[in-house]
Amino acid sequence: MNLHEYQAKELLSRYGIAAPEGRLASSPEEAEMMARKLPGQRFAVKAQVHAGGRGEAGGVRIVDGASAVRQVARELIGKKLVTSNTGPEGRIVRKVYVETAVKPERMLYLAALVDRGAGAVSIIGAREGGGDIEDRVARNPGIIERLLLTPGNNPSPEELRAYVGRLGLAGEIGDRAVTLLTGLVEALYQLDGSLIEINPLAVMPDGSLLALDLKMVIDDNALFRHPEFEPLRDEDELDPIELQAQRHEINYVKLDGNVGVVVNGAGLALATLDLLRDAGGAPANFMDIRTMATSMQIARGLDILMADPRVQAILVNIHGGGLTRCDTVAEAIGMAFRRSGRKLPLIFRAAGNNADFARTVLRNCGVPFTDARDMAEAAERAVAFTRNKAA
Repeated sequence: MNLHEYQAKELLSRYGIAAPEGRLASSPEEAEMMARKLPGQRFAVKAQVHAGGRGEAGGVRIVDGASAVRQVARELIGKKLVTSNTGPEGRIVRKVYVETAVKPERMLYLAALVDRGAGAVSIIGAREGGGDIEDRVARNPGIIERLLLTPGNNPSPEELRAYVGRLGLAGEIGDRAVTLLTGLVEALYQLDGSLIEINPLAVMPDGSLLALDLKMVIDDNALFRHPEFEPLRDEDELDPIELQAQRHEINYVKLDGNVGVVVNGAGLALATLDLLRDAGGAPANFMDIRTMATSMQIARGLDILMADPRVQAILVNIHGGGLTRCDTVAEAIGMAFRRSGRKLPLIFRAAGNNADFARTVLRNCGVPFTDARDMAEAAERAVAFTRNKAA
């Protein structure tokens, strides 16, 4: 789950990560009123959308005076902001964050994240921050300093002090950076974050450290431990189809192909997409059935696929195990096919718990299907059906 900048700053303030004083506004008039409550006469007005590259796209502006804040808010709120991360469809700006503008002596990049390749948490940083950090890293990967944390152990102050030294922070500022990093790692663990990124981290003339911008991502799989985060979810920022799927215990991402995919398990789903690509096909979606999904909820996921006019065939790749039985998925297929007016080719590959019974369920439901012996055959048959339709 992505958090807005203002949400991340509020959460992380509890871990000693300071930011310039700011207020949220949902109208130009409110933005002006909030600016008048802030110290100083120079302000940053920031579009609150789940996308990077806001500054380059005009979504972050520095202005003088509360009246100018109102004008910028009027230009942003209700408008579509297209950034390098949003694609041409952009994001509608519904709120802005008004913040006292500051003049740092220096700006750095700092982040803590789950490093999936290493199977551990990493701290990464650079001596210079800013919106173009990705481009600079692509040109020169050596500017990134890394600290891989031992699983189960928090970094020692000595490790952190040596690390911030590599970022050019020493003395009292180095000590403050160690304190900030300690809070950053603690927040990542305690809040089940997968990423907390400060870009830029400002070193102020008085030696204090301020997070000028914050990006934070919470692991969706850990949200059951954090019911307090549910009000932070901005449903306006989510794809309505993906949101519908999530409500039915389905992880779903729409893609641009023509083979609908139904799989239980994220790793199995990714392997299925790879096999489809290798067979010359194009998946229409990523779908991962969560372990707690019922047949009715799985049927809702299938409804989404069958309502997509681009889908020309459906590939079901199920491994019965744990809490999801193959016959549960077969029941869902029967319900979805009865509800839909479309007659799509169905390629069914099932193994594990109740696999043979699942095939019987499909036959009893009157659902015609192609029974695939293995994953590769299932992918090849699905691609063949779509090619026949296109011919």
